[in-house]
Amino acid sequence: MKLFKKILIANRGEIAVRIIKTANKLGIETVAVYSEVDKDSLHVGMADEAYCIGIQELSETYLNIEKIISVAGNSGCDAIHPGYGFLAENPLLVEACFNSGVTFIGPDTKAITLMGNKIEARKFVKETGVPMTEGITGNTRELLENAGTIKFPILVKAAAGGGGKGMRIVYNPDDLEDVLETTAREAKNYFGDGTIYIEKYIEEPRHIEIQVIGDNFGNVVHLFERECTIQRRYQKIIEESPSPTLTDEVRLQMGKSAVDIAAGVGYNSVGTVEFLVDKDLNYYFLEMNTRIQVEHPVTEMVTGIDLVEEQILVAAGNKLRLKQEDLSQNGHAIECRIYAEDPSNNFLPSPGEISLLTFPKGKNIRIDTSIDKATTIHSFFDPMISKLIVWTNDRNKAINDSISALKNFNIHGIKTNISYLIQVLNHSSFTSNEISTKFCDEHTDDILHRINKSRDEINDIIAPVALMLFSLNANKNKQLNIWEEIGYWRNVMKLSYLYDKSESTIEIKEIFNNKYSFIFNNEEFSASLKNITHNYVEFEIKEAEYKVYISGNDSGEYQLSYDGSDFFITRPDILGDGDGSYLNQEEDEGSLFAPMPGKVIKVNVKEGEKVNRGKILLVVEAMKMENNIIASQDSIINKLNVTEGDMVDTDKQLVVLDEIGEQ
Repeated sequence: MKLFKKILIANRGEIAVRIIKTANKLGIETVAVYSEVDKDSLHVGMADEAYCIGIQELSETYLNIEKIISVAGNSGCDAIHPGYGFLAENPLLVEACFNSGVTFIGPDTKAITLMGNKIEARKFVKETGVPMTEGITGNTRELLENAGTIKFPILVKAAAGGGGKGMRIVYNPDDLEDVLETTAREAKNYFGDGTIYIEKYIEEPRHIEIQVIGDNFGNVVHLFERECTIQRRYQKIIEESPSPTLTDEVRLQMGKSAVDIAAGVGYNSVGTVEFLVDKDLNYYFLEMNTRIQVEHPVTEMVTGIDLVEEQILVAAGNKLRLKQEDLSQNGHAIECRIYAEDPSNNFLPSPGEISLLTFPKGKNIRIDTSIDKATTIHSFFDPMISKLIVWTNDRNKAINDSISALKNFNIHGIKTNISYLIQVLNHSSFTSNEISTKFCDEHTDDILHRINKSRDEINDIIAPVALMLFSLNANKNKQLNIWEEIGYWRNVMKLSYLYDKSESTIEIKEIFNNKYSFIFNNEEFSASLKNITHNYVEFEIKEAEYKVYISGNDSGEYQLSYDGSDFFITRPDILGDGDGSYLNQEEDEGSLFAPMPGKVIKVNVKEGEKVNRGKILLVVEAMKMENNIIASQDSIINKLNVTEGDMVDTDKQLVVLDEIGEQ
């Protein structure tokens, strides 16, 4: 078996990580390239070597063919894998690889050029006899004149388009002229080619694609289909295999059509032939993607084939190991794309700092990700940050297991589509497979309502109690186990929260052996702490078990995740993130009380002294923790009621402040 010695990965993010994993399995060394903003990225750390090729601009980094070829040559690479996106379908990279003596892990320039131009691809596919929608090509004037030969609605598309860009539906002939001009302009801006064409728009279509792979010896097979109908803004968010739509007969027909297209173009790598399928299961060629696809894991899960491995072996000059008669689908796989975006704001990207990241774990759960820790999501890259893939025996169980996994996929600090994905999978139209590519357009308002309803149905005691237990035990791993050391503690302690735009208070009555008695909303409860880590607390109330993930910032603002819903709570009595600094929030903001019973071990101010907000006035030691009492505003010390060594309770007024200007 022929193998490469060293591969350069001309990409970033989760696909770069994915390629590195397979290369490692094959014993192939890997080289990463990265922009300065990606220097701490997962793919950079995983590669055997990594080279910075610029600061941030895509034209100077991941789209810079000259730099990529230079790094490949200088580092001794004998192949380049382009991943997907960026240069993956750029024939200029293929030519540059050939000229420099480096193998391009992908198809040849003929396939990329032919299938990359949708007008030329349609001409070619028409000759194969594979079904296609009616279409018209020509300049803007010719399209406008001949549009009437196709029944509306029609689809105006960029010849060089992709990813949902350069595509518009036209229902009214009176709108066509403006749409043609707009789409041509967009096509020129996005793809450098303003050529457009028209095709018949299929009402309520399914988007179903066939995975193919060919070698350099004329062998081509298909690895069955993926259902990719659930999309927003023409971009997929949930994919599954097998398709719940196709019959066995149609599945075989589509597979043969895909192989005919790939074989006709002499395809010699991994690729995908995409189809639209109407309500009567008639299918129509849409386009061919001459690269590995984002959603390839669902095919891998149901066929047991590592597509990246087969792609590398074919590129190295090996004959295809796969025989069509040996391939089959086993079980059901669903992929959910995790995006940094806000579904409630038209899926607007949501870059920023992640404060907490946890992945679901379990049998038959796969995570393809670009991140493995709390990090920064930058605004100039695609907002997809991870993929969750779940495999099981049947579709219903795959849906339920995916929902369970998503509820344990926690990302704090930025907006994500996780809750949206949960509600899509829960939706009766999805579970009954009554869907089309317009599903998100038609159901997003309902899904957003379901997200809020699901959150509102969660007992409003869970989040505050979780934060109470977390706050009281925040330093547990840093110091002695306070509660076990004391064994028994009884006194009144109040914790205040701003929760759902209203203030609430938990009054703790008793703590003994990790059991907490407290009053919330004038009702008495008891909670048992079962487990706590840096960002996780597990407890029971009335024999019901709750598992909550928590993160906080320096302003006393916390995000909590429970059962797929997020809650946001502010501790107005705390200043700082778990550092024991407290602001008093009594009605008289000039009066400071002890946050809990303890001993005054230090007084830092004297009466008449001017202090700034945040100044540590005194320190109270309680339960072997030092708690700083902080000025809530710029003030003057009116009166000190304690001295060092005094024992104080929560009803003891420690100091009285006057706001500056009131004197």
